[in-house]
Amino acid sequence: MTIAPVQRTAPPASTAWTDAKLILALEEVVEGELNRHLKVAKEWMPHEYVPWSQGRDFDGVLGGEAWAPEQSKVTPLARISLVVNLLTEDNLPSYHHEIATMFGREGAWGTWVHRWTAEEGRHGIAIRDYLLATRAVDPVELERARMAHMSEGFESDNAHSMLHSVAYVAFQELATRIAHRNTGHHSGDPLCDQLLAKIANDENLHMVFYRNLLKAALEIAPDEAMNAITEVVTNFRMPGHGMPGFERSAAQIAIGGVYNLRIHHDDVLQPVLRHLKVLETTGLGGSGQQAQEQLGAFLDGLDAQATKFDERQAALLARRAAAAAAKA
Repeated sequence: MTIAPVQRTAPPASTAWTDAKLILALEEVVEGELNRHLKVAKEWMPHEYVPWSQGRDFDGVLGGEAWAPEQSKVTPLARISLVVNLLTEDNLPSYHHEIATMFGREGAWGTWVHRWTAEEGRHGIAIRDYLLATRAVDPVELERARMAHMSEGFESDNAHSMLHSVAYVAFQELATRIAHRNTGHHSGDPLCDQLLAKIANDENLHMVFYRNLLKAALEIAPDEAMNAITEVVTNFRMPGHGMPGFERSAAQIAIGGVYNLRIHHDDVLQPVLRHLKVLETTGLGGSGQQAQEQLGAFLDGLDAQATKFDERQAALLARRAAAAAAKA
């Protein structure tokens, strides 16, 4: 049910936009995007992508075989990335709490919150089942990492603002999609690639939902939305940043080409910003124009940083290839 029509003009200065007013004003957009999402989202079954016949008992209570790295089909790079992706998915209870508190549990917003949570929930289920059935990771270390990560909980950098939260997930969902997809490509296992393609498709649909919602916010409250986008982009970090050993894992993932500065700039930030025409938006007030200029300058700097990373990555990979050839 539509609670209120979308307000396309800014409120009087005495009644500036608040989170509550924006949530109410965007209800109709959320309803439309929810209906669109439900029409295009395709049901899929996580258990169909898990090779259960490969599974066998581990050591411990059942007295099975202890895990060893050589039992895994996936590449070492993919193993690192799969664990990072899974531990990120494991914090779903914290993510749900945050968006349910921010957006509410009623109306179209509430329906979307629960639908999103349900779709995200199957990602962690599917990845963990795949990893354990194929013996791709050490189950003891995986469980200890899960306990450590979830015990810390998750507190978003953007919990203070509804617009910042929407802007963040518009980029983060695409970043997650690409991280899953590239992990599959680097996995060395066609089944893993298929599974992560399914998960990546879900993440892409989530990105489209939030991106379209952000577009409507830019129309309704352009200065506020522009400031939120700029602050999110210039301070962006992935939700799994607090997990044990994240920095080391992120460095290996970057060097391996799963997710790095170049990918972040070219395949995450730029597509969303171009679609929304953020840098071409006109009619902004003073704060909006300042934020827009700051964003443009930041992107130029990030592109330069990515170029430097590309050069270092190429040099490192060349040294590794030469060392491997010398040993052969």
